[in-house]
Amino acid sequence: MTNKGMALVTGASSGIGAAYADRLARRGYDLILVARNAGRLEETALAIGRETGRSVRALPADLSHADDLRRVERVVREGPDLTLLVNNAGFGEVAPLLQSNVDRMEQMVALNVTALMRLTYAAVPAFVGRGGGAVINIASIAAVAPEILNGVYGGTKAFVLAFTQSLRHELADKGVRVQVVLPGGTATEFWEIAGHGDYRGSPFAMSVDDMVDAALVGFDRGEVVTFPSLQDGGLWDTYESQRLRLASDFRHARPGARYLSPG
Repeated sequence: MTNKGMALVTGASSGIGAAYADRLARRGYDLILVARNAGRLEETALAIGRETGRSVRALPADLSHADDLRRVERVVREGPDLTLLVNNAGFGEVAPLLQSNVDRMEQMVALNVTALMRLTYAAVPAFVGRGGGAVINIASIAAVAPEILNGVYGGTKAFVLAFTQSLRHELADKGVRVQVVLPGGTATEFWEIAGHGDYRGSPFAMSVDDMVDAALVGFDRGEVVTFPSLQDGGLWDTYESQRLRLASDFRHARPGARYLSPG
């Protein structure tokens, strides 16, 4: 098996992160796995290492805590063999603003936005210096449909989408690949943690294996934005072309005509 270097996966003790870890090890990556639950993380690392023969290191950390985040940043920044960063760690919420705890919302921003941003800032300069590497950011369909869940959650995932698209623009000629994955409802414990209840029996819940396998097909094809549950990919192409058309009409010194007349 070809050695593809080292991949660091956050939120890797279960669900989407653990599935990514398994698939990447089978593709030839050694792994550094990061998650808050040290016991479950160690079990996942041992199982993947045993089944694939790859080197798998467990690195317990709560990325919503500044000290833990800085410790993982150093590993990302200084790891000479790191070739892939998978920013998967995060959590969600289904309660609306009037029923939400603002401290929990702040913690969500710290994990879903700040940790992802800082780890990307730690990885990308090293990738550029070595002439290659890749970042995979896990967002959500809530990035483009914020009405379906808690607004702060949708806002954090909209950040991940916009941030990745900007990275693509900045890094296009520097040998660094970026992808953002927007899962729909996936059969993980995410929903229970978010306060929805067990979603895994829903007929609309995609299996973790199907979601990650589809996302990696998108990665192999060079997609920047991957929607595993979107049946008609042409809908996204149309949306994106309209967004770019809209953006092309922003540079004007005067307001639009509709704002120049009263009434």
